[in-house]
Amino acid sequence: MSSTRLPWPDTAYEAFKGDLTVAAAYLTPAGGAVVTSVSPVGLADRAANEVSFTTSLGFPKKLERILRNPRVCLAYHTREHGFATHSHYVLAQGRAEVDLQPSAQRLAGLMDASEPFLGRTRRGGVWDWLLREYHQNRVFVDVHPDRIAVWPLSASGRATVTGASWPGHPAEQEPPRNGTTPRTPVAKLARQIAALPHRLLAYQGADGHPVILPVTVTGHDERGLRLAASSELLPPGGRRAGFLAHSFQPQCVGVSMRTVTGWLTVEDGRALYAPHTSTGMTAPPNRMVMTVANGLLAKQGLRRAQRNGTTARLRDLAARDRAQGSERQSDNM
Repeated sequence: MSSTRLPWPDTAYEAFKGDLTVAAAYLTPAGGAVVTSVSPVGLADRAANEVSFTTSLGFPKKLERILRNPRVCLAYHTREHGFATHSHYVLAQGRAEVDLQPSAQRLAGLMDASEPFLGRTRRGGVWDWLLREYHQNRVFVDVHPDRIAVWPLSASGRATVTGASWPGHPAEQEPPRNGTTPRTPVAKLARQIAALPHRLLAYQGADGHPVILPVTVTGHDERGLRLAASSELLPPGGRRAGFLAHSFQPQCVGVSMRTVTGWLTVEDGRALYAPHTSTGMTAPPNRMVMTVANGLLAKQGLRRAQRNGTTARLRDLAARDRAQGSERQSDNM
């Protein structure tokens, strides 16, 4: 894919500016994909062909993998509690740049942008101290889409594609050495995601970029979760894949998320997902309690990152990524 600026469809722009929560996928060294939920608070610049979200140094593995392989994907998959009103599923694939040291101006702009989505920022002596690291040590992930695909919200039927044409299905992957069968209890996972209405699957596409598609869990047994999805996006054969189930309330209060990695097998249109790892989090359904927790976790995460060398390692990777980006630009001139 190239890094040319795309003429964003209006449906995509509305989703970029208005969705409260989206799914983000990045790749693993083994060719798998991890998909998680983020709240981008409308960070989108149409003229610059850039959509952004923020994260924390407390999640170094995500940042390290994006810096090592910047191909990412964002799925605008639900209009719930946001401002976009149309009924379309929007997928943006491209290359990410990580801004580990955003300017004070950019951080101030983030606080202004977040208030319509997340509510008024708490201010005052105690709150300023508590939330200092949470607000001042954000990391921006800036994605420059090379392809934007738009479907109906179910992601079925033919997509309207802007940018690089949609590739065919990827080839099968070699199974992992430890086998493809479940490594975490399937019945337990099914119970954990039962109350989480948004379910998505991610895998590495034929062109090396992640693909995210909405799925329905139709049942389970000891072999894994049975999934149903659009045949246009469900790749035949076996491969590593990530799975996300999540829910959220207005202003992202009461967020609950389950992130899974595992092995996907698709035969004759039937999909079976064998979970290998599973992690989850649930935020309290009280905004004040959640704000206090976010502030304390940000302080703890920053101290840990400074103490164990994470900050320095990520800055080295970011410098290497910038150098490689400059080389790519020179090659394209």
